[in-house]
Amino acid sequence: MKEIEASKIKGTVAKLCVDACYVLPDDVLNALKKAEKEEESPVGKETLRQLVENARIAVEEKLPLCQDCGVAVIFLEVGQDAHIVGGDLYKAISDGVKKGYEEGYLRKSVDAHPFAERENTGDNTPPVIHTTIVSGDKLKISVLPKGAGSENMCRLFMLVPGDGREGVIKTVIKAVEEAGGKPCPPLVLGVGVGGMADNVMVLARHSLLRKLGEPGKDPDDAALEKEILKRVNDLGIGPLGFGGRVTALAVHVESSPTHIACMPVAVAFQCHSARHKEAVL
Repeated sequence: MKEIEASKIKGTVAKLCVDACYVLPDDVLNALKKAEKEEESPVGKETLRQLVENARIAVEEKLPLCQDCGVAVIFLEVGQDAHIVGGDLYKAISDGVKKGYEEGYLRKSVDAHPFAERENTGDNTPPVIHTTIVSGDKLKISVLPKGAGSENMCRLFMLVPGDGREGVIKTVIKAVEEAGGKPCPPLVLGVGVGGMADNVMVLARHSLLRKLGEPGKDPDDAALEKEILKRVNDLGIGPLGFGGRVTALAVHVESSPTHIACMPVAVAFQCHSARHKEAVL
């Protein structure tokens, strides 16, 4: 059995938080550059140019890509043969978030209570943690800082089997159309289909970790991604809602078995600053 020190987890999470907020992944940056070349709208093209320039400045000046450094959403893949020593796993994660957001001068965006005084916790904790037990003896940590602009547009729909594939497409298109420029397009759309109400949104959000534009493993999911992407970009919302051909950079679909009478659909909106970083211990 492999032992992993809690202190190492804390340090790793802290670095991932800072790196995610400062450095746009190469696949996202390349997609924005490609979109700039393909965008037909002059205003949309200039907007995309500025987004690319913003990413360059963030790296050079060591500044956050966006003033909203988000809630730290953490995905853990814990090997069943790994053993955490020297402390509690979740506390190490939380301490790492606190360390990263304080040392990286990242905005703290977590309120302790959702509808009472809404007092800021002051250190961006607690994070949101999703844990999966997998084979092996490694610990994979994925940090996805999630800002409120795109998060407020996320949607859950409880369709029925009779709505079919076309119903899924129409639902996603409706969600994007109603969101307009609010989630700061060009978007990465995570779409979860199946499962139950409590896990379909996790499916949608988890898909945002995939390399941009990498097709789903299931051929039906992959085909759905292509069709939704085309129809979203036909809406004409464009970069930051100013109009144009590029409303979304990619659509990622993850599906799961579901009840014979259900077809939940979740839409996770991710803004153009599609930030996430991963590490394996």
